[in-house]
Amino acid sequence: MAKSLYSKDMRLNKELFLTQLEKSIAARKLLLASDEKHLSACRLFNGHLEGYPELVIDLYGTTALFHNFADPPGDGDQLIQFAQSHIREQLPWLESIVLKERNGVTTEAKQGYLLYGEKLPTRVRENGIWYAVDLLLNQDASFYLDTRNARHWLAKNSAEQSMLNTFAYTGSLGVAAQAGNASRVVHTDLNRRFLNMAKTSYTLNGYPIHKRDFQTGDFFPQVNRLKRESERFDCVILDPPFFSSTDHGTVDMATDSVRLINKLRPLVKDGGRIIAINNALYLSGADYMNTLQSLYKNGFVEVEEIIPVPEDITGYPHTIQLDPVSDPAPFNHSTKIVVLRIFHNHRP
Repeated sequence: MAKSLYSKDMRLNKELFLTQLEKSIAARKLLLASDEKHLSACRLFNGHLEGYPELVIDLYGTTALFHNFADPPGDGDQLIQFAQSHIREQLPWLESIVLKERNGVTTEAKQGYLLYGEKLPTRVRENGIWYAVDLLLNQDASFYLDTRNARHWLAKNSAEQSMLNTFAYTGSLGVAAQAGNASRVVHTDLNRRFLNMAKTSYTLNGYPIHKRDFQTGDFFPQVNRLKRESERFDCVILDPPFFSSTDHGTVDMATDSVRLINKLRPLVKDGGRIIAINNALYLSGADYMNTLQSLYKNGFVEVEEIIPVPEDITGYPHTIQLDPVSDPAPFNHSTKIVVLRIFHNHRP
């Protein structure tokens, strides 16, 4: 596997970069062609795997979102300059370009600002479902592209199911479950502003909003309260941030998966499921599966299914230039998504 095609220690070869960028966009041509009205979201270029780790380009409707990972940010200026010109030529219908600097020195730089245009999308459509978006809400884009297949799975497998969406953020996974005719979806998150976006997604799709199902609060006391109230769900979604710390506890997905899953197991009905998502970049897929073995070796937890990450996120066989930081196998990406079946009675 080739080394990075560009770093701050070498001069950027414009022709080589644009050739790779064009190849990567062409690999997504079916995704782009299937969205004639430019309403959906996808990844156009994953530089981490497609040759230029300083740059990732996502598409949200008619807006291209540039993630600049260079440190310091100025080391990515040439990439961004060349990419911006090329993207506008290749996608003449683009209305705006936003830049986020992962290592920016100001909040605005990290949350993003306009490089081109004025109009930003407020919603995207995926598999017939509307999701509210705010590209400047946070350091990310308010809507995670790598969990698209998990949303599709939930939309197909949630009929008449009661769902708990922990670490809900803007609620997209729970919105997908609601679209799949779940009997009830409870969203919990520490930030009320994020949950308000979940409510907006409900409104976009015409779903009724029950205030009791949008619960603001820290994960740990929220889960304890639900246990005291003897709440039980057919399915619990666990999609925490890589790392967070509050007065009530710390989450570190490199080491905490089993602890968090065990904390949620009492909230799952016998035979129910936990959708566990781990996005720890440096945790290999094999190591993650090994940590799960302590759960399912006694027969109370079974791995039912692994949900892959879409190819526009992982890169395509002919566009990938770099090895991942850690081997994700048996998963196909550092975002590791597994469906666990939970039992409360011993199974041989």
